[in-house]
Amino acid sequence: MKPKIFEPHENLAAWVKCYWTLESTIENTPLKNTIIPDGTMKLIFHYGDTYKHHINDTESIILPKCFLIGQLTRPYVVEPLGVTGSFVVRFQPNGFLPFANISIKEIQNTAVPLDALFGNEGTAIGTQILQANSTSERIQLIETFLLNRLTDKKSIDSIVASTVETILNANGQFTVNELSKKNNINRRQLTRKFSSTIGLSPKQLSKTIRIQNTLKTLLTTEVTSLTDLAYENEYFDQAHFIKDFKEFTGLTPKEFYGEHLKMSLIFDSEE
Repeated sequence: MKPKIFEPHENLAAWVKCYWTLESTIENTPLKNTIIPDGTMKLIFHYGDTYKHHINDTESIILPKCFLIGQLTRPYVVEPLGVTGSFVVRFQPNGFLPFANISIKEIQNTAVPLDALFGNEGTAIGTQILQANSTSERIQLIETFLLNRLTDKKSIDSIVASTVETILNANGQFTVNELSKKNNINRRQLTRKFSSTIGLSPKQLSKTIRIQNTLKTLLTTEVTSLTDLAYENEYFDQAHFIKDFKEFTGLTPKEFYGEHLKMSLIFDSEE
């Protein structure tokens, strides 16, 4: 159950990273999936059956059919309640800002229904996308909706954009001090800017990108030593690597490398 990925219109590329669809029958749908933080926010439309979110071992909630998922700082466990049919808008790390009318920082690890974001217009676009007959129709609907709301392109912050690019290009291997010096900005100011525009601190985004890069190595390369993997990704030592890995996946590297190895493919939205 791997997503199909689609590029956004060039007028939205600064804000939207990609679209993707995920479909499965009941027979090939895993019982539970773990969404691992990747530094982006997503609009999710379940045109198939909906999902349940497991908050912990004893608590769970039924997710809305259409919602925004805020920045994740921990593993987010979901369970499909039937046939999966999902259309996802994956924003750039700072890409949701022009469309936000609520505090991005305050919706970390939270599913926000579309009507809470956009009122009646949110309800209407959700209904249209759920009733659409094809991915191309869904993309056309959401792009028209987003372009109509893209009224303040100046809301992008050049320092934030530059720092995000640095973090991505370096696979998260810069410290916050190095990032603030590179952009000639006070560390606290940089953290404040990130918090309000991305919903994560520079340190959180760097840790997220680094763990994502590590996961891609696990999924695409034959790894002979987890210790070597830790040092290749510039973790201080193996203990530091294990701590960060468990923080984001809920598992140790050894546990993940076993039966759980392929689970992140389900929600891996990179080609």
